[in-house]
Amino acid sequence: MRAVVQRVLNASVSVENQEVSRIGKGLLVLLGVENGDTVDDAKYLASKIAKLRIFEDEMGKMNLSALDVKGEVLLVSQFTLLGDARGQNRPGFIKAMEPEGANELYLTCCKYVEALGLPVSRGVFRANMQVSLVNNGPVTILLDSKKQF
Repeated sequence: MRAVVQRVLNASVSVENQEVSRIGKGLLVLLGVENGDTVDDAKYLASKIAKLRIFEDEMGKMNLSALDVKGEVLLVSQFTLLGDARGQNRPGFIKAMEPEGANELYLTCCKYVEALGLPVSRGVFRANMQVSLVNNGPVTILLDSKKQF
């Protein structure tokens, strides 16, 4: 399971010109589910998302988590994070999990983040979404449950 975590001042998701989710200060998380991922991968990433210390403390150091700053999370499924363009110009997506299983693990990850104490807004699975954000910093962190990076 892979995630792109962005520290944001605000973020939103629209589908067919209708806003479906919006958050204020917090994290926009783009999440890709890979073949072979399990509930353990969802738990691992949920914990990392909630506890990732990328918000500034009173000294200006990134020492605080979204939990510490009472942030919000906008979690958006994005299978293209599993795209492989190493050998070609058109990415291949054979590592991405099939939609039904991916949606189940995406929702599981959302539930685990909520259980850790963060409010979670969601995108619309398999929809053509427009994601807007104001990246604060900018701060963007890549996470992988297999710890490849």
